[in-house]
Amino acid sequence: MTTFKELGVSAPIMKAINNMGFEEATPIQAQTIPLGVEGNDVIGQAQTGTGKTAAFGIPMLEKVDPKLRKVQGLVVAPTRELAIQVAEELNRIGKFTGIRALAIFGGQHMDRQIRALKDGPQIVVATPGRLLDHMRRRTINISMVKIAVLDEADEMLNMGFIDDIREILKAVPEGHQTLLFSATMPKEIRDIATNLMNNPKEVKVKAKEMTVENIDQYFIEIPEKQKFETLNNHLDIHSPDLAIVFARTKKRVDEITEGLQARGYRAEGIHGDLTQGKRMSVLNKFKNGRLDVLVATDVAARGLDISGVTHVYNFDIPQDPESYVHRIGRTGRAGRTGEAISFITPREMAHLNLIEKVTKSKMKRLMPPSYKDAQRGKQQLTIDKLSRTIERHDLKDYHEAANELLENHDSVTVIAAALKLMTKERKDTPVTISSVAPISVKKAKNSDRRNRSGNKRYYGGRNQGGRNQGGRNQGGRNRKGNYQKSRNRSK
Repeated sequence: MTTFKELGVSAPIMKAINNMGFEEATPIQAQTIPLGVEGNDVIGQAQTGTGKTAAFGIPMLEKVDPKLRKVQGLVVAPTRELAIQVAEELNRIGKFTGIRALAIFGGQHMDRQIRALKDGPQIVVATPGRLLDHMRRRTINISMVKIAVLDEADEMLNMGFIDDIREILKAVPEGHQTLLFSATMPKEIRDIATNLMNNPKEVKVKAKEMTVENIDQYFIEIPEKQKFETLNNHLDIHSPDLAIVFARTKKRVDEITEGLQARGYRAEGIHGDLTQGKRMSVLNKFKNGRLDVLVATDVAARGLDISGVTHVYNFDIPQDPESYVHRIGRTGRAGRTGEAISFITPREMAHLNLIEKVTKSKMKRLMPPSYKDAQRGKQQLTIDKLSRTIERHDLKDYHEAANELLENHDSVTVIAAALKLMTKERKDTPVTISSVAPISVKKAKNSDRRNRSGNKRYYGGRNQGGRNQGGRNQGGRNRKGNYQKSRNRSK
């Protein structure tokens, strides 16, 4: 795997990526970013959820002049939702560059968009019809555009935007750079590449399929704030021999590790900020059974080959299907069985579906275990231990002491006292884990269809495009988690 640092990303963008907690580039990013930065036209064939936004966004941000308050980067997306998500993502990646991205789309008042365009955004992310409306009204100036991106081009074709795309690309200044991304490559998309792009380089990424015959896969739908208690409860019930807990960021690894230690678990964490010596020390403890739980980021766990891992917990859902493959592959090795449990927030269910589809696997739903379940689980472990001792050992030497106890106490009280002494109680220490934004993927396809009325174009149903779709009420529709990234399920 390739880190963003190895890709030579500039310091301001690197700072934003680090703040977002990402270290590794996904395959589409690792291949596209160098080509894009060099100025090549690029055709990228990859599914949703593979990290396309950063793949084209980083080269675009590197090329745009932050001091020039003119539109220099143009992204065309099929739907309003996707346009908003891409713009938000570009603003996060470009947080320290002084570059601003603006989403414009049908269903929002033109006057508001015209005012926003006059403020001088350097990047515009737009749906095709609304972009053409502004071009025809001369309310957007694209004469300074250096780089244009077509995101999900096959979806735009399916929605009838192919002629609009051609018109837009022809209007962009000659000599501009074009990046085209599409999950499939039908003839019409190939024609655009042939006629409107300059000797494009092709990047094709297909998520690896995996074999998980020995791994039982589960998910627990749980709010972010309840993840840590759910992890504690699950650990208490199942008492795994060796467990790995994956978290999205280095900060989360530290917080989860400290929280588990405070609760009395033998846990350590590893991430990219640790020295090699410290990392090896932690791994040796884990391999030798002096730790029960290893908390790790994807980068730190790269190449781990530790036998005997019985449970993998995805405290944070992986960024992309390949990360999921890598994570759960830490268990179920050498013919042994293993369990993989993913904690999914309600807004991440669509991303879970994507992982299942790409990896051709199905996760079973589990109900979140309660604290009472955890208490009962720990007691059951003690009962099992007592039962094995009764079966395997000669206890005659203890009979006299046992009879003395029974003279003063009833048998239930004696056994209850033995269970209490032998059961390791969890420390009731308050633990706070800082929240991270959920990973989401584009909602249902074709959600932003085109309706024409005179010269105006609108996208989405009648109730999807009112005033509150723009401005301050756009928040919360994030295209997060494309880095390395339906509630209607059967229970």
